[in-house]
Amino acid sequence: MSTVSLNWQTLWHPEQDLKGDQNIPGFKRIMAKAGGKGVNLKDKLDGNELDLSLSDLNEVPVKELAALPKATILDLSCNNLTSLPSDFCSLTHLVKLDLSKNQLQQLPSDFGRLVNLQHLDLLNNRLVMLPVSFAQLKNLKWLDLKDNPLDPILAKVAGDCLDEKQCKQAAIRVLQHMKAIQSEQDRERQRRLQAEREMEKQREAEQRKKEAQERELRRREKAEEKERRRREYDALKAARQEMETQTQKESSEIPKLASVSRPSHLPQHRRSWFQALLKLLLLIFLCALSTVAVCRVTELQRHSLCISVNALYEDVVMALQSHKIVQNVLHQNSQQ
Repeated sequence: MSTVSLNWQTLWHPEQDLKGDQNIPGFKRIMAKAGGKGVNLKDKLDGNELDLSLSDLNEVPVKELAALPKATILDLSCNNLTSLPSDFCSLTHLVKLDLSKNQLQQLPSDFGRLVNLQHLDLLNNRLVMLPVSFAQLKNLKWLDLKDNPLDPILAKVAGDCLDEKQCKQAAIRVLQHMKAIQSEQDRERQRRLQAEREMEKQREAEQRKKEAQERELRRREKAEEKERRRREYDALKAARQEMETQTQKESSEIPKLASVSRPSHLPQHRRSWFQALLKLLLLIFLCALSTVAVCRVTELQRHSLCISVNALYEDVVMALQSHKIVQNVLHQNSQQ
């Protein structure tokens, strides 16, 4: 912790007008937070140094500090601070910061925004790790991390801060260590991003493959459906052609039969006589069959007429049989 000895009487006299200082935003609020001891803010501000140590502060009055951009040196040591508000990192005008002998358990994640910081005292707090953004404090030249429950690796890197040289070496080593952690985290982030991109590409490739398979499946289904409809069409066309061929064949055979049964060259009157003769012969044949049936089946078979009919019938049957016998003999002779 660094203190500055100044002759307050050379800078300010009680009889001077304090109205201008009392118009500073949050002036009365800072006075209340300074333990209620009735200390004037002018007593705390000396040139570019603002001393709020031993003020029993539980929180940092960031808004009031932001209204004093000329206060590049800020002493908040020996208070009851357990954390720093996130907007504390907006005090980028700070060059020297003393937070020793508080109860800080961690620093804000964007602590690296204090890029103008050159001197940082964190003695006797409860810090275990430092935020990765700590690597962005490129102007840091002096650092004290003693009496903190630091991570063993970080504690080894920081080392002691018993004199000016050791504290400067601690700042250099810790910055290098945090830069290495930041680089490793950046590489890990890049690896994760690369892995995510690869996975995204793989998902896109699988999606394209799936879509291509679905398109191919739809194409095959359409082709099969088209082929099935074509076969049905060909079968229907063949059946229709077969029916037409059969119809044409039947149509062509009917005139031939008609020409055989009824010669077309006969005159109309001769065809009518011929038809009448055929009908008469058919009628006579039917009558003869009826007479034969009556004479052979009924009791009239002993009648003289039926006896003659039966005798005639038997002669005809014998003649037909003998004719058949002659045909069989001739057929056998022809085969031999």
